[in-house]
Amino acid sequence: MHRSASRLTRVLACAAVPVILTVAGCSSDSGKESGSNGEKKSGSSSSAKPNPKSSKTLEKPAFSALPDPCKALATPTIDTLVPEAKDKAGTAPKANDLTTRASCSWNGLDEDGLKGSQYRWLSLSYHRLDSEATLGDASKRAEEQYNKAVEAAKTTEGAQGPKAEAVGEVGDQATSVIYAVKKEGTDHYNTTVVARTQNVVVTLDYNGAGLEGATAPDHAKLLQDAISAAKEAVTAVGGANKAPAEQSQSPQPQ
Repeated sequence: MHRSASRLTRVLACAAVPVILTVAGCSSDSGKESGSNGEKKSGSSSSAKPNPKSSKTLEKPAFSALPDPCKALATPTIDTLVPEAKDKAGTAPKANDLTTRASCSWNGLDEDGLKGSQYRWLSLSYHRLDSEATLGDASKRAEEQYNKAVEAAKTTEGAQGPKAEAVGEVGDQATSVIYAVKKEGTDHYNTTVVARTQNVVVTLDYNGAGLEGATAPDHAKLLQDAISAAKEAVTAVGGANKAPAEQSQSPQPQ
C-alpha cells in the first residue's frame, strides 16, 4: 500500500511538469511577441517625417509701417488735383492704423460764376500685409490683394465702360481703371490707380465733374494727374520706413 502511494505521487509529479513547461513557454513567447511589437512601434515612431510646411521660413516684410495718407501728397499736388479743397489737410477716418490700413480724402468745388463749377474728389488708401504661416509671404499676399483691388475697381457699381491698363514706373506693379458714372444726370469721370510696392497696396481714386453747365473735365488729364499722385504716394511708403536720421535728411512734402 505504501509503495502504491509513493508510485502514484511520482506519476502525478511527472504529469504536472509538462503543464508548467507549457505555461512557461507561453509566457516566454508572449514576452518575445511583446518585445517584437515594441521594436516595431519604436521603429515606426522614428521613421515619422516632419511636415515641410511647418519648417518653411517666411520672408521678412519689406515695409513695417505706413505713411500718414493725409500727409503723403504734397500741398501743390492737392492744389492741382482738388482746387478749392474744403480742407487741404484732408479727412481721415478714426479707424486709421499706420501699421495695417489707413486712408484720407479731399473734395472741393471750384466755382466760376455763370460758367458753372468744377467738382473734384480724391481718396488715397494704404493696405500693408504681413507674412503669416497660414496665409503665406507678405509680398505674395500683397500681390493677391492688389489683384482684388483692381478687380473691385473694374466692377464698380454703375461703372460705364470700365477700361483697365497697366501703368509703368509706379511701384512694383500698377494698373489704372477709368470709367464714367452717372450721378443725378451728370457724368462723373473716375480714375482709379492701384499700385503695389513690396508688401503694401496703394489705391488712389480720383473723379471730377462739370456742374451747373460747366464743361466736363478732360478724362485724359484726370488720368495723368492721378498717375502722378499715385507715384508720389508710393514714394511716401519708402520714406515712412527709413531710419529717423534718413527721414530728417529727406525733403518733406510742402
